Amino acid sequence: MFSLGSWLPALPGLAWGWALLDALLQGLVGACAVSVLCSLLKVYLYIQCLNDPERQAEKEAIRTQRWVLESLHVVMLTGVLALVGSRVAALVVLEFSLRAISTILSLGKGTHSSQLYLLCQYSLGCGVSCGLSFLLEGAPHRTCNLVLAAGLAGLLAAYTRRLARHVCTLYELHSRARYCGVCILLLAAGHGIPRLLWNALAITFAVADLAAVVLINRDFLSTAEAVRFWMPLTICYTLLVIYMQEETRQSTGRRPVYQTVLVRMGGLFILLLTVGRWTDVLHVLVSLLGELWCLLCAGVMLEACWRQDFGQQSRLDRRLGSGPEEMS
Repeated sequence: MFSLGSWLPALPGLAWGWALLDALLQGLVGACAVSVLCSLLKVYLYIQCLNDPERQAEKEAIRTQRWVLESLHVVMLTGVLALVGSRVAALVVLEFSLRAISTILSLGKGTHSSQLYLLCQYSLGCGVSCGLSFLLEGAPHRTCNLVLAAGLAGLLAAYTRRLARHVCTLYELHSRARYCGVCILLLAAGHGIPRLLWNALAITFAVADLAAVVLINRDFLSTAEAVRFWMPLTICYTLLVIYMQEETRQSTGRRPVYQTVLVRMGGLFILLLTVGRWTDVLHVLVSLLGELWCLLCAGVMLEACWRQDFGQQSRLDRRLGSGPEEMS
């Protein structure tokens, strides 16, 4: 088998260079995963807004987003994910998994949260990075595998971005004329995009959670040391989940989303000041920038998702309220 490092002498600086290359490749794969998620969600939201006469302003806002920002988003997110260590990335993944489970359990029957797809962007990148670190740990051709993964992820991200651009430009015309195979397929099965994303994210985070636990526990030399870390972490995450559930019930727009990010990262920052390393503290600050960057780039879609979830919840409340009246 071919190995990039086998052709070069074993020098300390060269080993550091390979480690940096591996980190960049892992970050690129994670950033491409986020790009795929955003592109498919953009396709779904655009179609939903197009079919609703009251959401034409949201449709135009989604359509007029600058495409160059998507490339910049991938580049920036690649750098952030490459800088964040596996320990903090694992903690971000576990925190989002608990928050997602709590949100799902609190939703009423027949409802779902579209915002959750956008709120998981940075956590998804960290999850993919953690999963690759876990699956390729000790692999003899780690760099080659990462190059292959980055290439495949880049192709998939480019294809979904091209699909989103095609839909935002020509779907309205093609869906009426019915001569474009892609648009006809989306017309018939576009409503299934959330379910597709849901299944993909469930598998990704299941692997990422397992990888996160393993990556965190490998740094502990004894059970007592592990307990000293996990006990305050569990308490911190429990309090964060309770706070965010209350904040979600009272939310009226995008502003609470940014407040929640600050509270989450602030809690993790204080926790790692107590039981972490100084590098972990720096990585939390980098993670805060990554979270805010992802939310800022998805601002238009986040607003559309919030309005969609709010309308869905309002319809459900009216349906539940009309039930007792009909019975009486």
